[in-house]
Amino acid sequence: MLERVHPARPEWYEKMYATAMDRFMKPYEAEISEYKSKLFSQLMTAGKDILELGVGTGPNLKYYANADGVNIVGVDPNKHMEEYARAAAVSAGLPPSNFTFRRGVGEALPAEDNSMDAVVGTLVLCSVSDVEMALREIKRVLKPGGVYIFIEHVAAPDGSFLRFVQGALNPLQQFVSDGCHLTRETGEIIREAGFSSLDLNTTRLSTAFILSPHVYGVACK
Repeated sequence: MLERVHPARPEWYEKMYATAMDRFMKPYEAEISEYKSKLFSQLMTAGKDILELGVGTGPNLKYYANADGVNIVGVDPNKHMEEYARAAAVSAGLPPSNFTFRRGVGEALPAEDNSMDAVVGTLVLCSVSDVEMALREIKRVLKPGGVYIFIEHVAAPDGSFLRFVQGALNPLQQFVSDGCHLTRETGEIIREAGFSSLDLNTTRLSTAFILSPHVYGVACK
């Protein structure tokens, strides 16, 4: 399923992309940190088994540091993310036994039904091949009452200049950023995914340029 949904890129591309994500996302992470701190604080009571979809280089792992005994499964299709993610886990003070890296995709999460207290996804639904399938997988692996915490960049409003720019740059963005789409209305797709409750908010980030419109929030299975 991994190879069918997310065929491996050339080795040099995947390695370069992992390095770029580690080096160049720091301004974005600094601006989004306030939102992440508020969202991730809800994990303190969400349980101990957490799956992070699109764990990447592990920028979120520091937010789990105060969750006692948490077990995190980080899922990413790019094997070169593991080195950075493990280093981030160590830096965050997470015991090695509490962090597992698994290669996988959102459309076929490597986890059992009803096995996770929480699923976390930040800047990941822009790159999956099938957003609706990924959301079904998130609901599948969540325990009843489990939470899905998300932060995603989305399309600018129809008719705006930014939406025009996003549309023009979308093919290039997908090529250079591992399939990332600029024009997905991810918030509406999450709204229609059938969660029992949903707290969905919008914001704009100054450091994200063409990615500035964001949605964030918490959904409950």
